[in-house]
Amino acid sequence: MLEQDCVSRSPFLLCIFVGFLLHPVVSTVIPLGSKLSVVDNNFWVSSNGDFAFGFFNILDEPNQFSAGIRFNSKSIPYDQQTVVWVVGAHDKVSNMSYFQLTPEGELILFDSLQGVTVWRSRTGNRAVVSATLHDNGNLVLIDTEQNIIWQSFDTPSDTLLPGQSLSVYKTLRATTKNPMTSYYTLYMNASGQLQLCWERNIIYWTSGSPSSASNLTAFLTTGGALQLRDQSLKAVWSVFGADHNDSVNYRFLRLEVDGNLRLYSWIEASQSWRSVWQAVENQCKVFATCGQLGVCVFTASGSTDCRCPFELTESNQCLVPYEQECESGSNMQPYKNTYLYGIYPPDDSVVTSSLQQCEQLCLNDTQCTVATFSNNGRPRCSIKKTKYVTGYADPSLSSISFVKSCSGPFAVNPALTKPPLPKLPRMFCVPCLMGAASGTFFIFAILQLGVVFIILRRKNSTMQNVTAAFTSQNPKGLVVFSFSEIKSLTGDLKDQIGPNMFKGVLPNNCLIAVKDLNASIDERKFRSAVLKLSNIHHKNLVKLEGYCCEFNHRFLVYEHAKNVSLDKYIDDCTLRKRLSWRKRVEICSSVAKAICYLHTGCREFVSHGNLKCENVMLDENSVAKVCEYGFAIADGEATYCGFSAEKDVGDFGKLVLTLLTGCQDHEQLCEWTYKEWMEGRGVNVVDKRIEGIVNSEELERALRISFWCLQMDERRRPCMEEVVRVLDGTLNVDPPPPPFVLHRPSQEDDPQENGSE
Repeated sequence: MLEQDCVSRSPFLLCIFVGFLLHPVVSTVIPLGSKLSVVDNNFWVSSNGDFAFGFFNILDEPNQFSAGIRFNSKSIPYDQQTVVWVVGAHDKVSNMSYFQLTPEGELILFDSLQGVTVWRSRTGNRAVVSATLHDNGNLVLIDTEQNIIWQSFDTPSDTLLPGQSLSVYKTLRATTKNPMTSYYTLYMNASGQLQLCWERNIIYWTSGSPSSASNLTAFLTTGGALQLRDQSLKAVWSVFGADHNDSVNYRFLRLEVDGNLRLYSWIEASQSWRSVWQAVENQCKVFATCGQLGVCVFTASGSTDCRCPFELTESNQCLVPYEQECESGSNMQPYKNTYLYGIYPPDDSVVTSSLQQCEQLCLNDTQCTVATFSNNGRPRCSIKKTKYVTGYADPSLSSISFVKSCSGPFAVNPALTKPPLPKLPRMFCVPCLMGAASGTFFIFAILQLGVVFIILRRKNSTMQNVTAAFTSQNPKGLVVFSFSEIKSLTGDLKDQIGPNMFKGVLPNNCLIAVKDLNASIDERKFRSAVLKLSNIHHKNLVKLEGYCCEFNHRFLVYEHAKNVSLDKYIDDCTLRKRLSWRKRVEICSSVAKAICYLHTGCREFVSHGNLKCENVMLDENSVAKVCEYGFAIADGEATYCGFSAEKDVGDFGKLVLTLLTGCQDHEQLCEWTYKEWMEGRGVNVVDKRIEGIVNSEELERALRISFWCLQMDERRRPCMEEVVRVLDGTLNVDPPPPPFVLHRPSQEDDPQENGSE
């Protein structure tokens, strides 16, 4: 496979441009017959001086040259002027070579030493009159009517520049000297999706999937956004660099040697290129990151490393320690938190099975070398039949892999060698039967007396009745209360602590909170719903302790959080002092984790439906606990999980803004906070009554994710798992478009142009 240049060794290692500083040819128009050569050490530059075209060589490969375009700005140090386009993408020539715009209007790369034309533009019969290297780095050929006949932007190598697009069936190919990793490509498929592929048939990253758009192109904006645009140039999908719309002079998008797609910006202060976005957040999830070198793991410094837990060959390839014929039999070695896959061939057979079945399937298959079991809602077993195995390991992974190896001579399972136990003769034991009958009668009598005793006690008083009910839970862990018991516990529903919420005291002096749904719902549906809610346990959710379903009464009984609800803290001058910046950030994170658990951590999806500050309680340690989840009430009717996840996400966005600003009744709160943030005055929205220092980085994350949560187009809203990771600082978040606008302009320099991934 052909290789590119030393940029493959490092994304910014500039290879030596021969004589670029010796014989520059600064020209806006390149006439027919113009010629560059390795010997003459000359080159072409753009009119603004930002880009240059010429020859460069491989540092550790003498007499190997390529022709291409690099950054040339005086503000970028010479060793940072990275290559952005290569003629033929990978073509190499000797030191006796030249590049020419022929009198016939054709660009050619000719190797005089070999006597061959290595590359040509095939434009000799199209009336080309000149060439120009544009200020955006695009080399073009122009005819007599100033039409563009050919341009380098149409044949990218591994890089896109701002203003450059990638159309359907066009590709970027990562370049490297290592043939294993040179198979990475970025590809625009017929459906208008960008896909990162290994060997064309393994797709490990896909861009957004616009449902109705067609004939899309990928486009890199000057503001630092990668977009999919339709025929009207409207953005239908976008991702943003961390410095989107900041004052950055130079950017580029590159498919790197490691198979990841990254967006880079030139940082003047540090005089270096900085990655501001990458497609695959976890580098270990890029297919074949470690190739035949082992399993990809994260190091303590946060970088990735390739480690081999199996056997290393003389060429440092990592092979599974399995021979198809083992004299002493085979066994399976488990590797927890590990996902393994084969490289050649990469097609695994996937079946649905349990963990034990997955291990046994591989053990029984003489061709199987490795099996990986994973369960992300659906148990799956991947069977591999190749000695070339790679993968990734991470403590957060639930996958378990099994590697087949030959058993040692003494590794035979002892259980298989034990003689079977002798069968006992079948005999009847009369004394045994009599003893069993007597014991059964005695137990039955005791149970009957117990029931009579409980019935008699229930007649004594209502409070004793409540005690019995509270201490005799049903198998689901819920206490079933009668309406009279609810009235007794709450003092006839007089101590109101929230909307339709009343404080109560159990006979053992434990406090409870009783919610009157004040809505009609079928008894069978209500009981079914509360039994499902009883299985929900999370430290940031108020636990459901019991319920009342009698006649038309529908009550929910929760554990009681010692302190009042969050809205009371915000409104009360004394309580508000306890809401420091750190506490507000913790509350946002806790509430997000609670809603995330409802959406994805339960056996089935549970919506909150009414998330707001008054439904967030603080316990004795000021830990946030979300209450009143599961039931949606509208027009006097109650339904279980009657709202969507997107509704909860939008409500969470409002809660975050309320908590940050301390404003609960600002009609234009969202518009005002977004305007302040867009104009660089995000700190102005913070509640002025907060005591202590406000962390600007946490504020930026909280504002960005809240604006994403509040997008009018609910399809653009993130899932709660992403929200949690953003607030915890483990996931970067793109700058959001205006949340209160459904249809937005798509001009690349408009800060309100883009959507979210």
